[in-house]
This record gives sequence, C-alpha cells and structure tokens, in this order.
Amino acid sequence: MKILKKLIAATLLLFLVGTLAATSYYFYVTKDVTLNKQKLCLSEQNIVLYDETGEEIKNATAGVLRQTVAYEHIPTHTVQAFIATEDRRFFTHNGFDFRRIVKAALNNLKAQSFKEGASTISQQLIKNTHLSQEKTVKRKLQEWKLTRQLEREYSKEEIMEKYLNTIYFGHSCFGINAAAEFYFGKRPEELSLADSAILAGLVKAPNHYSPFKNREKCERRKALVLSGMVTTGYITEEEKAEALATPLPIAPQTSKSHADYAQFVFDELSALSDRYGFTVGGQIEIYTYMDTEIQNVLEKVAESYTQSNKTFLTLDSKTNGFKGCVSDVGDIRRLPASVIKPLLVYAPAMELNYLSPATPILDEKVNYGGYSPENYDGTFHGYVSAREALAKSLNVPAVKTLSAIGVENAVRYLEQTGLSVNQADYSLALALGGMKEGFSLKELLSAYSVFPNGGVYSECGFISAISIDGTPVYRRTSPKTQVFSESTAYLTTDMLKSAAKIGTAKKLRSLPFDIAAKTGTVGTANGNTDAYALSFTSEHCIGVWMGNADNTRIECTGGGLPCNALLQINEKLYANKVPKSFPTPKDVVSVELDKTQYYDTHTIMLADELSPVSYRFSELFKKDNLPLKKCDSFSNPSILTPHLQYENGSVTITFDKSLPNFYQYKIQRTDYVTHTTLYFGKFIERYVDRHLSENKNYVYTVTPYYKEIAGRPIVLPTVTTKTFPSQDDDSVLKKDWWDD
Repeated sequence: MKILKKLIAATLLLFLVGTLAATSYYFYVTKDVTLNKQKLCLSEQNIVLYDETGEEIKNATAGVLRQTVAYEHIPTHTVQAFIATEDRRFFTHNGFDFRRIVKAALNNLKAQSFKEGASTISQQLIKNTHLSQEKTVKRKLQEWKLTRQLEREYSKEEIMEKYLNTIYFGHSCFGINAAAEFYFGKRPEELSLADSAILAGLVKAPNHYSPFKNREKCERRKALVLSGMVTTGYITEEEKAEALATPLPIAPQTSKSHADYAQFVFDELSALSDRYGFTVGGQIEIYTYMDTEIQNVLEKVAESYTQSNKTFLTLDSKTNGFKGCVSDVGDIRRLPASVIKPLLVYAPAMELNYLSPATPILDEKVNYGGYSPENYDGTFHGYVSAREALAKSLNVPAVKTLSAIGVENAVRYLEQTGLSVNQADYSLALALGGMKEGFSLKELLSAYSVFPNGGVYSECGFISAISIDGTPVYRRTSPKTQVFSESTAYLTTDMLKSAAKIGTAKKLRSLPFDIAAKTGTVGTANGNTDAYALSFTSEHCIGVWMGNADNTRIECTGGGLPCNALLQINEKLYANKVPKSFPTPKDVVSVELDKTQYYDTHTIMLADELSPVSYRFSELFKKDNLPLKKCDSFSNPSILTPHLQYENGSVTITFDKSLPNFYQYKIQRTDYVTHTTLYFGKFIERYVDRHLSENKNYVYTVTPYYKEIAGRPIVLPTVTTKTFPSQDDDSVLKKDWWDD
C-alpha cells in the first residue's frame, strides 16, 4: 500500500512538474506575441512582387486587393457555406473546437498520418495574418494565444468578416470582394447559393479546385459543400439540387486591371502553396523571373492583335524562368495541334534510331482501322524526307511514324517533358494533337525548352523564390531529366530550323540568326479555333497562341497572324544582340548522300567520292545511325541491261529511261572478225543499226562511261543474219556433204 501511495505521489509530482514546465514554456514563447489589428486587414504592402533584378514590379498587385466588405453585405448562405465546410461550431465555440480536435487526433492516429486538421475559422485567420509557415509547437502555442485574444477582442460576426476579406481564393483573389468579381462578375451581396458553395470549396486548395483549371474536381467539391449545408440544416435537398444544376463559370468574368504577368505569378503561387504546404497570407514577397524590357516588347506587339483572345510567353532557355507574359484568358488548356509533333513523334523516333532527318516517308492515303488522316492542303505528296514532313507539318508521315514507334513509347517520352496524356487518349490521332483536354501554352513552351537545352527537361515557372513574414518558404530548384540525347535534341532543332526557312513558319526566314520554329492549327471544315506559333533560339523560347476562350471560330492559321507576331517579337528582342548558334554535338556529323538514288529509288546511300556536287546533298546523322550503303555510280559506272531486237534486217537497242544521263554510252559491234564502235555519246533512248551483212553473227556490247572511267560492259544476245533451209527442204540431206 505504501508503495502504491509513493507511486501515485510520484506520478502527481511528475504531472505537476510537467504542467509547470509546459505552462512556463507557453508563457515564454508567447510573451512577446500580441494581436496586431492592422494585420487583420490586407493592404497594398502585404504583397510585393520583384523582377529578375530584385526591383519591385510597380503596380503588379493593383486590383488584387479589393475594398473590405461589411458583414451585413455578405449573404447569409455565403456565411453558412463557409461554416458548414470549415467550422460548423463557429458561433458556439470560443475559438477552439475541442470535439473536432479529439476526433481529428483519433482519425490521424488510425491513419498514422497528420492529414486531418481541426483549425477553426478563428485559428485560420490568425495563421493567415500573423504567423510564420513553420510547423512547430512554438508556432502552435502562439496561434492559441492570438486566437484567444482575437475571440476576446471581436465578435463572431467581425471575425467572420475579417476572415472572408483576407482569405486567398486563388487566381490573385484576396478576399471575397475580389473573388466574387473574378469568378462570377458580381458584387458579394449578389452571390447565389451555387456561387457561395464554389467559393467555400476553393479555400482549402484554390489551385486544385479552380473551375477554370479542374472543372470536375470543382464540381465534386461544390457538391460536398452543399451536402454539408444540408446536414447542418442550412438548406433543403431541393435547394441543393437547384444549386447543383447551376453550371460552373467558364472563364473569368472580369478583365484584370493588374499585369498579365502577375496573374500567372499568383496562379503559380497557389500551386506552390498546395505542393509545399504553406499558407498564402501575411506579408508575402515573391521573386520572379520577369524582364521588364521583354515584358514591354510583348505588351507592345500584343496591341496590334485584337482579332481574338491571345497569350504571348517568353521563356529563358537557361534559367527555365518565364521572362514575359501577355494574356487575356489566363493559363487555359487547349488542343495542341501540330506543335505536338516534334515532342511526341519525331524526337522519340530519332531517339530510338527509327529515322533520321533524311528518312524518306511515303505521304499517301492510309487507313488505320477507320482512321484516315489527311494533310492540311488536302493532297498527298508522295515520298518526302522526315525533315520536309516536319517542316511542312504533313499529317500522314507523322501518323505513320507514330504507328511505327508505338503510341506507348512516344507518350513515355512526352510525359518526361511535363505533358501528361490520359490513357483514354492513346490513339494515332495524338500525332496531330487529337485528345480530350490538351495543354496550356505555358506547358507546351516548357516542354519545347528540352530542345535548346540538349534534351534536358526542367520544370519551368514564373517564381524563383517566396518569403512570407520574412521567412523563406520556397526557392526554385527543379530537378533535371535527360529526356532525349543531345544529338536527338540537335537533330530535331535542325529540322525545326527548316520549318522557319521553308516550312509553315517561313515568315521567320528573314531573321539573321539560328532560329527553330513550329506552327499548329486546330480546326475542322467549319473553321479554326486555335492557332499556335512557337520558336526558340539558344537563349529564349517564345510562344504565341490565338483563339477565343469560348471556342468560337478565328480567321487565321498558325503560320499566319501568330507567326507574324512571333516575327515581331524576335525582331525586337534581338534588335541589338543576336543569339548564338546552336552548338553541334560531337556525335552528330554531316554526310554527303547520293541525290539520284535518294530521289529515284528512295534509298539513303552515301555519295560516291567522284560524284559532281549537283548529284549529292548533305544531311545530318548521328554517328551511331549512319547510312551503311555507298553509291558507286560514278567510280564504277553500271546500268540496267538494254533491250535488243532484230527485225527486218535491223537491230534496235532500247535503253531504260531511268538510266543516268550523266553517263556516256559506247555501243560496239563485232562479227568475230572486225570490231566497230557504232556510238559513243550521251544518253539516247534508242539506237538502230541497219548496216548488217548477210550470213554473219553479230555481238553487241554496251559500256557506260563516267568521264574516262569505263564501267562493266554489258554483252547483249547474239544476232545472226545467216539464212537456214526450211524444214521442208530435204536437198541438204541428199547432198554428199562429206565431199565438200
């Protein structure tokens, strides 16, 4: 019994000591923590954006922070949507929901994780406006003290008002006023039940649940909020059904009064907060890659293009940071059209050594189980090189190549450049950009950066670093992935240089420096909906998209207005300093090919050393994928056997029309006594020999010559002019032949 008493006493003592220590620690870490009323209201000083030099971007956040909305101007169902979703006992607790805390702790214990939180709206307001991003006991204790002060200082209605006016709703919307305007084009008091459910669902992860980025997820989140409102008795099942039937907003309802570049920065801020688990609130400092000069160039060029919506982007090939952006639609996804071909088809095919830029591909009518692609011009072009097929964006060769290497193999490479494809979209139509959702211009341009970077992909972005309340919460350190070999990246780049000289992007051919480009157009027989033009140098990748947010038709193709804009941007960007040429890898060589074999027989053969310049052409190859056969048409002349016919006392020798016209041809005749040269000269289709004697056997020989080099003589069948007795003439049998 004495031992038990001692044990109980020791336990109580330990408990008291622990409680005293915890209390002392609590007062120590919170002694200087005081509620700052000014922080409960956002101001222009709360968010600062810096350019690549560290200079503050002036007016970047203009319009981000809207006027505070009074509680009485916020609809009751809006407040209820947030309470049902974020804090159901908000009006009854004193800042902490202990029932929820215990429940969350038990659930986390069962799941062996810390995924479920129990923060009340009061705690969220404090966390968003007063505290750093560190997840420590010290910060949690400070949060508890400030929450108690908040609850003592303000009424529930005032706390809710401050919460709704400071919370981040994504897309650069801080507070419910900005969110109501951006998402719905309304004032807060005009928000419907459906609108309120969307906004309440957003705050958990704005980038994840945005109706403009993930419509299906937004719809599910909206339904979850409405179900919570039914459970809490705020709305009826009928009201829920009516709200569910209300469609989601399709696009932002207001034009942004702040810089387009900043809009993309804030979108990326939302995505990064989701990924790295920090809260968007407090004093935010965002360091970007913006180059003021480049931004001014894009804005100036964009002024001339008002025919449709548009997005212009400029990416630094070395830092993988976006230096300029102009967009009136935001980061929307559209079908990629033919700009997908280099990434999905030609680069993977060359990586697998399936083809080289010189590989001939037959552009013809094909049918793959009912899928029969056609070219933009409605015609087929016969044999074309892979270089020409890509430069002129021919569809059939792209589909044929994808079929040969396999969709799964091609997609594996594509996804390493940050472009994911749903398995339901796996088909040969992918070669032409045929898919359900598509990609944003930002994603496409990021993927294209793999080419000027030697086949290496690194995620691209607008933000280099973020600090909140003086504490760094993010610094960009994107891992690098070797998607293609350096040689594949260079060969693809060189093929796209042809597109900028003779292909669909030939409007760029006047630029006096190395530039590669690709265009693309999404459309049907009824018209076009999207037009792209992308280019890159050793320094920058530039993308232009034109279309309409509502998918209405446009009157242009990628090689038209977008390519014009691309030309203007490049001209202004490199007005004073041209970029360096693309460096040639050591394992890429230029090879001389025989032109006659290539165009006549569609065979890749090394050129004969003796062939004239006019009978050869150069093409690039990887050293491990060089042509193996060599043409000897000049060093060893050879021809197909001519046809010989003897009729009516004359011999006619007919030559194949495909025989080389760079040879000279010597026709000789012998009767075993005399040797006669009948002809020696250029190619002729037919030679007739009428000077034959009776009772002779003649042998004709044709020898091809290249200059002084004689090829292999071709001996034709023997011709005889001797007459033989008829089978009915028996005089020869009666004659004593042995007397002759």
